[in-house]
Order: sequence, then C-alpha cells, then structure tokens
Amino acid sequence: MRTFDLSPLFRSTVGFDHLARMLDAASRVDEQAFTYPPYNIEKLNEDSYRITMAVAGFAEGDIEIIAQDHTLVIVGRAQKEEAAAQYLHHGIAGRPFERRFELADYVRPSGASLANGLLHVDLVREVPETMKPRRIEITSRSTETAAPVLEDKAA
Repeated sequence: MRTFDLSPLFRSTVGFDHLARMLDAASRVDEQAFTYPPYNIEKLNEDSYRITMAVAGFAEGDIEIIAQDHTLVIVGRAQKEEAAAQYLHHGIAGRPFERRFELADYVRPSGASLANGLLHVDLVREVPETMKPRRIEITSRSTETAAPVLEDKAA
C-alpha cells in the first residue's frame, strides 16, 4: 500500500483539523468493517440527504444514533433471544456493529425511522444566514457626498 505524507500541507493551514482527522481515519480503514451492515447514501435535494441502512433483526431499542461534532455514529446491539433456538441455517446476522459517518460543515441529523428492516437517517444542511452569499447594492457617490445646503437665517 502506498502512503502519503501530508504534514507539509497542515503546517500552513488553520482550521482544517477535521480534514486531518478524516484523512487519518481513511488511512486506518478496515475493509471488513464496510461490509456489515450494508447501507446507501442518497442526496434527496440540494440541502438534504438520507442514509439507509439494512438492519434486519434489530429493533428500535437495539440501535443508538449519536451526532457529535462532525461525526454521526450508528451503533447496533441486538438483544439476545430468551430461548436458545436450534438453527438449521442461521443467515440473518445479528452481530453488533458501529458505523461512523463524517459530516460536512452545517450538516446535522434531522430525524430517523425504522421500517421493514431499514433504518433511515435524514440529514439536512443548514447554512447560517451570515454564511450565505448576499447581494450588495451599489450606490452612486455623487448622491451621497452632495454638499450640504446652507440656509440664510436672520439674526
């Protein structure tokens, strides 16, 4: 595997700590971690996204969703069945999982639902008004800097 030293880039930048963390996390990739549970990431419109994860065998109480800083963490721990079943074939995985997603600036979870074995986590990008582009009106200097009119007053 090829490695890249990006430390010279971080010597001359300020405020890109999340980029450094993301690159560091990408270098420690465990390929098996990306196979379970399977998931989709959809772009619904310009400012909303959805993560859909196949979590068959997990109930609402078995799944925890945590949003912290720029990271969304989804953790699943299936409850053990009371009566030990005797399986002829056990193909539905119920093993615990933890999936992490790095979120861009101003992206936050807006809700989650579980239906038919699919967990849907909705995300929305909310850019503050101060960060949105705004139009600046151009005014004429001649109207602003006109000489004040002096009035004659009788003493």
